[in-house]
Amino acid sequence: MFSRNHRSRVTVARGSALEMEFKRGRFRLSLFSDPPEDTELQRKLDHEIRMREGACKLLAACSQREQALEATKSLLVCNSRILNYMGELQRRKEAQVLGKTGRRPSDSGPPAERSPCRGRVCISDLRIPLMWKDTEYFKNKGDLHRWAVFLLLQLGEHIQDTEMILVDRTLTDISFQNSVLFSEAGPDFELRLELYGACMEEEGALVGAPKRLATKLSSSLGRSSGRRVRASLESAGGSGSSPILLPTPTVGGPRYHLLAHTTLTLAAVQDGFRTHDLTLASHEENPAWLPLYGSVCCRLVAQPLCMTQPTATGTLRVQQAGELQDWARVHGVLKGTNLFCYRQPEDLDTGEEPLFTIAINKETRVRAGDLDQAAGRPFTLSISNQYGEDEVTHTLQTESRGALQSWMEALWQLFFDMSQWKQCCDEVMKIETPAPRKPPQVLAKQGSLYHETVLSEPTAPGGPGEGLLLQDNAVSAEIRALLSSYYSDR
Repeated sequence: MFSRNHRSRVTVARGSALEMEFKRGRFRLSLFSDPPEDTELQRKLDHEIRMREGACKLLAACSQREQALEATKSLLVCNSRILNYMGELQRRKEAQVLGKTGRRPSDSGPPAERSPCRGRVCISDLRIPLMWKDTEYFKNKGDLHRWAVFLLLQLGEHIQDTEMILVDRTLTDISFQNSVLFSEAGPDFELRLELYGACMEEEGALVGAPKRLATKLSSSLGRSSGRRVRASLESAGGSGSSPILLPTPTVGGPRYHLLAHTTLTLAAVQDGFRTHDLTLASHEENPAWLPLYGSVCCRLVAQPLCMTQPTATGTLRVQQAGELQDWARVHGVLKGTNLFCYRQPEDLDTGEEPLFTIAINKETRVRAGDLDQAAGRPFTLSISNQYGEDEVTHTLQTESRGALQSWMEALWQLFFDMSQWKQCCDEVMKIETPAPRKPPQVLAKQGSLYHETVLSEPTAPGGPGEGLLLQDNAVSAEIRALLSSYYSDR
């Protein structure tokens, strides 16, 4: 009637409520165990959380406005990835629970018989035209303002960003040099582009300096100069205007605003330069407003895996069109829109040209022989293509019924992939591998306000200035270490 738990030496009544709770606990543990793909997503989430902590430290250590802008941009990208990963984990957990408990969401239909292959999507040559007023661009009138802008790109659970670019009225468009590659995409992908910008005041280049640097600067100038600097800081803060060196307490750094956005799908894929509409998200009264023309120009290409990787291989006997007696024994490789026929498998590795090639496209007709035919009869299938008014047919023989079924399945899957990826299967679009991300040039100089100040007298050895110099070098070293860690993982 009773069972003893030998590990904890506690007697539990069999069939009691306590024993049922133990069983429920084991059920919950088995129900919510993470599959390998969820573990990988959790690892990415933990990585972005650590990078976010590093970006916060970097923002606190920045002494130049460009440095603060880069740190704030990194913080925004990390926050976006964290939210996206958390949402994806939540969706996977819900699907896992519904699948194991036998329940199905009300809006889900029966599972599809076939799934299209995955592919790579690359966007490059990004340009966003600007629309300046005549008085600003041609006559060079009005205050000269600058903006720091970058693009945030999201495809599914993957988020990437471009480099930060400084924009003023001397530029006619915003041009991003680097290309962005997404290696996991389906034909139903939605690539969202978001343009973020922060306005930079020319006269406020020192606004983002931390308070400790302001104190350090005033103390390093000497007693009389330090008093004047402190007096100017206190007067600026007490008069209600923006202080010279101290940031606003409620703002931890520069603020980026969403300026425009758009979503690109498979219909926008084209092996060439194309213009797309932008949805403007800011107005002229917005402090970060930028005179955008309302369009983005880019080159969006896609490579389905069926076009770049073999989908079926094996030994075949081929009877070419018009040759009724001659059968050639070949090694067939189905890749993209062609069935390559080689003399032997080694020719594929050595780069030898195939004996002949059979075209496979959306107009190709494939017919299989009787799968239930008697033993000893050849298992055949025919591939027919129309060339003008002529029809060319190739007949293929396989070694077994299973091989014939495998080839037929590969061909039907290829036709299905073509119907889903559409124009991407007409020919292989060229994708250049993006170059590794490097730290921005604007951050190459890691000096502080102290280093940029010209002192009338040199600092005596062992004086207070030497300690400040060592402290600034420590801050610069911390910035370099954080930047190296951030961009090495990109």
